[in-house]
Amino acid sequence: MLEKLPDAIGLALHGVRAGLEEIAFNTLGLRQGMASIKLGSLAFADHGPLPPRYTADGEGLSPPLQWTGVPAGAASLVLVVEDADSPTPHPLVHGIAVDLPAEDGSLPEGAFPSADNAGNGLHAGRNSVLLAAWLPPDPPPGHGVHRYAFQLFALESAPAFSATPGREEVMEQLRAHAIASGLLIGTCERPDGTIKIKETAPGGSGPAIAG
Repeated sequence: MLEKLPDAIGLALHGVRAGLEEIAFNTLGLRQGMASIKLGSLAFADHGPLPPRYTADGEGLSPPLQWTGVPAGAASLVLVVEDADSPTPHPLVHGIAVDLPAEDGSLPEGAFPSADNAGNGLHAGRNSVLLAAWLPPDPPPGHGVHRYAFQLFALESAPAFSATPGREEVMEQLRAHAIASGLLIGTCERPDGTIKIKETAPGGSGPAIAG
């Protein structure tokens, strides 16, 4: 999608970004419950680059995640993944999953449905292109580094979400019921729209850069 934009457009929009302050984690105002859930991934470090297999330059699978610290009073979990640096008024939604079990746990690689991947049966919500699926990171060439916010929320109740809830519906329930949250940031950058950078094979000499 966005990889087809000319480099000049990405450069022109370099300063146009939704902003990290606009992601769900930073707008709910949980205060005491913020960052009480430890969210991580075996595929990338916090604020580190996403491997290409989880972006539009690779297989486009959702990455594996794991978490601990879910409070005892939680009834369900919600995952929201947003691009804080999309050149849009609000962060671009890349994935929503609701009705996750309220316990320490994990999601395997490819848990979200995506192209050529059926997923593992998550109750997925709609991303920004209105599909109940994983939207692979796909920043415009020349726009700089994009930060993808993986946000996990614990809810004190299990709301009756619609079949494919969108961000607005999810945010309404989070404002009413969220009691704890966790945040993990993965990055992706496409410096040149004419080159797609691949993962380096083990033992290879080329750069292993997400793009």
